[in-house]
Amino acid sequence: MGMAKKIRVVLLERNMTIKELAEKLGTNGNNLSNKLARDNFPEKELVQIADALGCDFEADFVLRDTGKRI
Repeated sequence: MGMAKKIRVVLLERNMTIKELAEKLGTNGNNLSNKLARDNFPEKELVQIADALGCDFEADFVLRDTGKRI
């Protein structure tokens, strides 16, 4: 599942619109909608989005052979 889809799922969980999230991020709804369509977010922006949604963002590598998360 791409990050844009995950963001949309959390928006539904929070009963929040893209416009409301955009306002919390200091941007406009069209800009955020375009970013969601491209689904290309730098990690720093994902952390900001998570914070605005009341979430923690966790990115890690998982070793395939052991399942260890790094």
